[in-house]
Amino acid sequence: MNSLKTKSTVDEIRTRFDNDVERFSSLETGQQALPDATLVLELISRSAQTHLQQGDKVLDLGCGAGNLTLRVMNEVGPLECHLVDLSLPMLERAQSRVDSGGAVKSFTHQKDMRELDFPGNSFDAIFAAAALHHLRDDEEWEVMFKMVWKWLKPGGHLYVSDFVIFDDPKIHEIMWARYGDYLVRLGGEEYRDQVFGYIEVEDTPRSLAYQMELIRKSGFASSDVLHRNGVFVSYFAKKCIYAGTQTNQ
Repeated sequence: MNSLKTKSTVDEIRTRFDNDVERFSSLETGQQALPDATLVLELISRSAQTHLQQGDKVLDLGCGAGNLTLRVMNEVGPLECHLVDLSLPMLERAQSRVDSGGAVKSFTHQKDMRELDFPGNSFDAIFAAAALHHLRDDEEWEVMFKMVWKWLKPGGHLYVSDFVIFDDPKIHEIMWARYGDYLVRLGGEEYRDQVFGYIEVEDTPRSLAYQMELIRKSGFASSDVLHRNGVFVSYFAKKCIYAGTQTNQ
């Protein structure tokens, strides 16, 4: 992958997503570039249904057109929805959809997630679907996970769905080639090259092992994988029900 100095700027990423709203607006297919996209929506939403109640407060980081929050509400019922995205057209589509889906209230935050500031113990659940891979160096990853831990209420859950690397380069090469084959079957070699081009300039993913270690260091009580298919993974982490607003570090 490119060095951090050659990665896309926030404005460049925002511009691309401003022009890509329709592709992110289907509950029936989800983001087709992600294998098992609809299955992941189902697994996260049904998992969230085990602890969320109607009227609870949720935060969707990198919400796109609102698929994940909308799917969770289909399982749980009306929620207070806080939607975060760089793209204003994405936020407008997401808010319209969750409002039509019965949100108790909805709020939009057109911000880089690294610049958010919420009080501690604010949310019953936080979702991050295909969002964390935009974080850059280790410090940004560590700060983001600590902020998410702080924003969650005791007993609250973080749900992540994203693509990851493998720390072993040879294994990563095998899995990345397998993902390329999936993209070719989906849309041909040109589509594969287009997706790989976006990833090369925009994204800086980390391994699942790296993220699980951050979960532990940030103070979460427990975590587990909901689903994995090659370079794509979804997992959850739970904040201890007795936790305050500071980690033990």
